[in-house]
Amino acid sequence: MRTALALMLSAAVWAAEKPAINGPLELSLKRAVAIAIAPEGSAKVQLSTEAEKQAESRSAEARAALLPDLSAAFSEQNMTRNLAAVGIQLQLPVLGIQFPTFVGPFTVMDARVSGAQSVFDFSSIRRFQAAKVGITAAKADLNGTEEQVASQVARAYLAAVKADADVETAKANMVLSEALQKQAENLKAAGTGTGIEITRARVQLANDRQRLLVAQNAQRAARLQLLRAMGTRLDTDLLLTDKLAYTPVDAVTLEAARAQAIQERPDYKAQQERESNARLSYSATKMERLPSVSAFGDYGASGTGFDSSLPTRTVGVSVRIPIFDGGRRDARRAESASQYRAEKVKTGDLKEQIELDVRLALDSLRSAEDEVKVAKEGLELAQNELTQARRRNDAGVAIALEVTDAQTRLERAQDNQTAALYNYNLARIDLAQAMGAVRRMVQ
Repeated sequence: MRTALALMLSAAVWAAEKPAINGPLELSLKRAVAIAIAPEGSAKVQLSTEAEKQAESRSAEARAALLPDLSAAFSEQNMTRNLAAVGIQLQLPVLGIQFPTFVGPFTVMDARVSGAQSVFDFSSIRRFQAAKVGITAAKADLNGTEEQVASQVARAYLAAVKADADVETAKANMVLSEALQKQAENLKAAGTGTGIEITRARVQLANDRQRLLVAQNAQRAARLQLLRAMGTRLDTDLLLTDKLAYTPVDAVTLEAARAQAIQERPDYKAQQERESNARLSYSATKMERLPSVSAFGDYGASGTGFDSSLPTRTVGVSVRIPIFDGGRRDARRAESASQYRAEKVKTGDLKEQIELDVRLALDSLRSAEDEVKVAKEGLELAQNELTQARRRNDAGVAIALEVTDAQTRLERAQDNQTAALYNYNLARIDLAQAMGAVRRMVQ
């Protein structure tokens, strides 16, 4: 009995101390980007991080060719030998001496430390320099990946915010339609309305309910896309804290935007580093024709055992002069030269693409600003029209069809404003991405 009571008390205490279930994740655009570009966030960032580690390993491997190569070895063998098998037959019949053809068993021991050091090898030096540039290129690629992921998450977050706005608008329109239906029913009950007006109101309410269902489905899809872009569990419940809004952008000229893009775009920096890597690799291949000098040596003890072993050593310098290898060096040099030319072409092409991106982004931003102004004006006019139509209908000087038409135009104006704000913020993201400043924009 006491044991059961103790278990019940322990369960009650555990239940009281158990933490409450976490609510929805409050998510701003800044936090969404931070989660995505974290080391354990987007898969693209994780892959770029691994690529940087691989570049560091390749650099360490290239550096190893310039460092001493030390090794130690110990061997102990017990053997027998047939001298006749190797053509050794020693016989001195005059003296009555005959050497045996079978020797052994005997033991041979050798303990040795060996080392080699490259003294002069321009090709290995160039390869090490190219590998170091490869690390810089990998870091630039990582920055470019983070910028790309930030842009993708920002677009997904913006789409989710737009979906929330569409749902809110659809709910507001449905509430308005319900009010207008109620008003039509009251007017008919008072003898100043007709049945067709009630039917029109019901049709409008059914349409608004349908739009709400479509908007809610789009909202769920947009949030799933956002979670996928962030690299987060798809069953996470979200509470988006940012809303669609108009945030003015500082005026920037085409020349200034282009100069900033050339200076800060991580993908352009990475491409420049890849071009440098190709140039150094080409130089390393050319220098394979030069002689190389290396030093080597070993020191150890050998004998039939530790007690009878004697110290022995070897010290020397070797010079390697390439003469003919069947054309392999020429083929590698031609290939590396082609790779270098290809990287130069890619660098020039990317520079032109950056200018195109900046021009298109600036044009889209200016057009989106005009859309926001026009949409705002249209929404104000539609709201005034609906207000006047309802007053006229209440006063009996207009039919309910006028109110329904005004409500339809208001819904269209609301959609236009949501689309205009979405396009404007999307244009801001496009301009920031073209200038390499998405992460800075969301801060």
